[in-house]
Amino acid sequence: MESVFIARSLVIGRETALSILKKSRKLKQSEHQSQIIMANDSISLRSLLENEKLNGINFLDWFRNLRIVLKQERKEYVIEEPVPDEPATNAPRADKDKFKKHMDDMVDVGCLMLATMTPELQKQHEDMVAYEVIQNLKEIYEEQARQERYETSKALFQCKMSEGSPVGAHVIKMMGYIQALEKLGFPLNIELAFDVVLQSLADSFNQFVLNFNMNEINKTLPQLLGMLRTAESNMKKSGSKSILMVRVAKGKGKKVVKSKGISKTKPKGKMH
Repeated sequence: MESVFIARSLVIGRETALSILKKSRKLKQSEHQSQIIMANDSISLRSLLENEKLNGINFLDWFRNLRIVLKQERKEYVIEEPVPDEPATNAPRADKDKFKKHMDDMVDVGCLMLATMTPELQKQHEDMVAYEVIQNLKEIYEEQARQERYETSKALFQCKMSEGSPVGAHVIKMMGYIQALEKLGFPLNIELAFDVVLQSLADSFNQFVLNFNMNEINKTLPQLLGMLRTAESNMKKSGSKSILMVRVAKGKGKKVVKSKGISKTKPKGKMH
């Protein structure tokens, strides 16, 4: 009986060991697959930089793409923090490992940045570390960004819709200016963006603007564009000015938006 018990124990122990080994192999395979997926994602995102190399006039777009890539790779800190001092010989192991990781990531990011620049810019920055490269590029292109912001804001605030021209094309153009300012780091809050767009409309939309402001309608710019197109369509159909009619539904507090025309012709007198 004792020998049978020992034999069974050995079989159970062997099966347990095999089960643990299989689980360990599956875990390693899963980790390997995750690493492959992360590597593929990294390669895919890096194509953003490869497709639009820094050429001297696109710094803001290039820098934004660089930050996206580095954020995904957990290396954004390299361009935000100066190079740390090397730990002393007797420093804790954790400090030495942290320093080594920073140096390795710095080399990786620096090579990525140089590889996505024109040859002229590569020559200017090949002897700098990643953090120094970014600081230098910001100084070089700060004036460029300031001038671009000035020209864009000027075009936005001077934009005026001509009477009879399509409201859709006009508003889309203004939305482009607003988005350009946001890319330059100067976003307009939604209230100001609405004011700028509404103030630029032709006089035929005055009643629309009046009713819109009186009722404080909460919309996005694309939704405002849709409402303006609807109002424009109603004006063309009725040959009259369009008014945005807004009333608050009783009990629910919901705003109901309607658009209707106002006839320009005088009502006929009563028949005697």
